[in-house]
Amino acid sequence: MAMTATTVRMSVEEYLQTSFQPDAEFTDGVLEERNAGEFDPARLQGVIYALLAQQEEEWNVYVSPELRVQVSAERYRVPDLCVTDAREAVEQIPTRAPLLCVEVLSAEDRLPRVLERVEDFHAMGVGSVWVFDPATRKVWVSSAVEVHEWEGGVLAVPGTRIELDPERAFRRLERRR
Repeated sequence: MAMTATTVRMSVEEYLQTSFQPDAEFTDGVLEERNAGEFDPARLQGVIYALLAQQEEEWNVYVSPELRVQVSAERYRVPDLCVTDAREAVEQIPTRAPLLCVEVLSAEDRLPRVLERVEDFHAMGVGSVWVFDPATRKVWVSSAVEVHEWEGGVLAVPGTRIELDPERAFRRLERRR
């Protein structure tokens, strides 16, 4: 289904039975388009996915790109990447909080909308959300308690073995320049 700038309202059932390219989010009866299609954000998302997915078996997790997540009864978000616990039963649309959600900003993303998405993840119980900006090479780390800018070193999800060196990801993005 193609979307326009107008507001599209539908039921949860209609949303779940409809395919969107790229996938859309659903908040309180309204479809929300996701920004997609630019090289740098897409490439960085792929690089981060590859780095995390290399460790799936060791960490006993699943790394999934653009997986619909039911953050509440009337809200479905589609994080760029999410990491779920492989010891738990697989849900086609997770209702249990992922261990980590990763967002990669595009040029059109606006801070209030990104913060709303992050808040939805935390309200669901996601402990760590990483937000990468490929344009500025900045990363923000969000927990249910605080948001801070990454200042170097390895990112880690508390209580798990999940970790990532953003410098390594950004170096792979720079390779093309």
